[in-house]
Amino acid sequence: MPRLARAGAALICAASLLPTFAFAQPITALPDQVSTIRLSNRDVNHIVCVGGEIEDVKFSAEKAIAVERAGSDAWVKFLVKEIDDMGAVTRTYVTTPSEFFISCNGAIYPLYAEPSDIPAQTVTLAPGRPQRAQANEDLLGPLVEEERAISISLAMLQDRVPASFTEIAPRSGLITVQAIPSATLSERRRLEIEGSGLSASEYRLTSDSDAILEERQFLDRALGVDIFAVTLDRLTLKAGESARLIVIRRGDGQ
Repeated sequence: MPRLARAGAALICAASLLPTFAFAQPITALPDQVSTIRLSNRDVNHIVCVGGEIEDVKFSAEKAIAVERAGSDAWVKFLVKEIDDMGAVTRTYVTTPSEFFISCNGAIYPLYAEPSDIPAQTVTLAPGRPQRAQANEDLLGPLVEEERAISISLAMLQDRVPASFTEIAPRSGLITVQAIPSATLSERRRLEIEGSGLSASEYRLTSDSDAILEERQFLDRALGVDIFAVTLDRLTLKAGESARLIVIRRGDGQ
């Protein structure tokens, strides 16, 4: 057998001896609606409350379940029953579904959990619309409108967007504005900020030629019908370079 063929065969054999790992899929639950999920019946499962703390976890105390919580985290373990018969140990894993009612950020998350022979799972308790609106009111309410726009723009430019801002699908395709026809924009990110009456987009801006940029050039209906604030991360652009443009609008978008 040629050397390369032997090496290839050895690699295939070695790969067949490696263990096969199952990777957990992310699970997201929303408040006030039942989420049917699968949890590991042999490993410790992790529950995470986004942006707040887990105040309580209610479940049937008669079932073989252990729950611990601390701050924004909780851990759920289905207990394994072991029977030792003259040295022969038999393990029985829980298969009966259980209901959990988890208090997080002042909301209730009902979970219908099916114990399964899978790796440990992580369940994220995402804020619902009322919780996001309240969090945004707490964050932006003390600020005047101009300060809100500055705060939102800085959060996007620094890539530190609060969890209470909702990311929605950006507009596809390229956009041009009348004031600077050499420039092309593509929307990278769009945010809905419930409770604030504002929405925001981040655009990547490129130009075919050197350009001097001004924020007022982008007060264009192609970027929204009620633009409140525009921020650029640079005011000069050479051909082939790119800039970041933040547009804040009143309302929920275009």
